[in-house]
Amino acid sequence: MKIDPDTITWLLNSAEPWTRYRTLLDLLEYPQDHPQVRQARADMLAHPQVGALIQEAAGWPGYALQRHNDARHPLYKLSVLADFGLRADDPGMSATIERVLAHHSPEGALESLVLIPPAFGGTGSEVWAWMACDAPTLLYVMLAMGLGEDGRVKAALSHLASLATEIGWRCTASPELGRFKGPGRRSDPCPIANVYALKALAQASAFPDSPCAIAGVEMLLHHWERQGELKYFLFGVGTDYRRLKYPFIWYDLLHVADVLSLYPSAQADPRYRAMLDAIVSQAGDQGRYRPTSMYLAWKGWSFADKKNPSPWLTFLALRLQKRCVFRQNQGHSTTGGN
Repeated sequence: MKIDPDTITWLLNSAEPWTRYRTLLDLLEYPQDHPQVRQARADMLAHPQVGALIQEAAGWPGYALQRHNDARHPLYKLSVLADFGLRADDPGMSATIERVLAHHSPEGALESLVLIPPAFGGTGSEVWAWMACDAPTLLYVMLAMGLGEDGRVKAALSHLASLATEIGWRCTASPELGRFKGPGRRSDPCPIANVYALKALAQASAFPDSPCAIAGVEMLLHHWERQGELKYFLFGVGTDYRRLKYPFIWYDLLHVADVLSLYPSAQADPRYRAMLDAIVSQAGDQGRYRPTSMYLAWKGWSFADKKNPSPWLTFLALRLQKRCVFRQNQGHSTTGGN
């Protein structure tokens, strides 16, 4: 894929150091020790918005999680920091990381403080527990921040892989949550659980071609293929799904496509190509992207401004396209990028 040089210049001139940092790494393939990369990373760590995220994440667990699309919860402050490229040894992160790792179930999953009302099969009390729609996000954060060799993280990774079935991941939760189950059939896969699980597993080199990952990828592609006629746990593929949105919190097109772009089994699939086309068709002037939906909790960030193109959202859309073209070219060349 040939990216418009003017778009790259726009990204590199952005006031967002996280966008500059990831553009240099992921689009231009500069090494981590390149002076421009090091400067962008230093600028990112010193930026007040990133500092505020680090401070908010440091309050983990913050408050009991009652719904998994709660955009202001510290869980998603952590995942955004991981998306940007922060590491466990960055200033202000180590104590937060230890607070997360301090709570893990006997099965191995990383736990969150949650509260599920009895009406939904829960206990009605705050409890440390795990669900298939929160534990994988914590695992993703730990892996992305460089903690793959930690025994607690390894146990969480093994546990997540063990939950997979021939149709991907179902709605699953720890025994502490009583009879909790999402609004769907127990035999069905849970779309958002598959997205979260695949995002975490992609951080571990042993899993991209594993049977559990392939099952999860197929689940998401099949759901796209049956759009308009098939819902799992109230998740459908319709107008709201197609809106461009960040942070990656819920079940929507950009989130799903970003995760699938990490898997070779998805890259050449025509269903994935159709998803990518649905994103590219939303580019505005000069190939820039603006959000068409937003989380109010993130007001003040470019990806929560529907009136103007967002450098970060544009970077994400371009990275998707670059990954897809790279996978295509692997079959014709022994060289390539990331």
